[in-house]
Amino acid sequence: MTVTLEQIEADQARISALIEEFKKQPKAMEYNVTGVKIPLAPGERYAGLVLGDNGDADYHLILLPGENESVDWPDASEWAEAKGGVLPTRREQSLLFANLKGEFESAWYWSSEQHETNSGWAWFQGFYDGFQGSGDKDNELRARAVRRFIPSVI
Repeated sequence: MTVTLEQIEADQARISALIEEFKKQPKAMEYNVTGVKIPLAPGERYAGLVLGDNGDADYHLILLPGENESVDWPDASEWAEAKGGVLPTRREQSLLFANLKGEFESAWYWSSEQHETNSGWAWFQGFYDGFQGSGDKDNELRARAVRRFIPSVI
């Protein structure tokens, strides 16, 4: 095989273009989660790490024991506070579905979030398929409480 200057220049141009495309890709990064001891009371379950908007570790989510089987949204919120927690956000419900689905009945559970445009509605999630929807706060659904653990170094 004979190598020509034209082939070398063409290959160099192709490689230069590949290098420029490579430089445009997101850079690799390292993600560290420090070893943190998370105190769990009897019956509590660790649900997972919740990331902030910038992708950094924000807090750890803990599922509290017990549930309320048939409660409207205002009473569900009060019940969760009486348990020492809060109703989970929609995002937290997704994490609970992914990591602790077996801790839930195959039913609808209230979230802590009210509907953005209808003050009489709130969001909920089905723990049989993960679907999230919204409905009247007077509906009687199930409720679970969570707490958030923010260590001094996260």
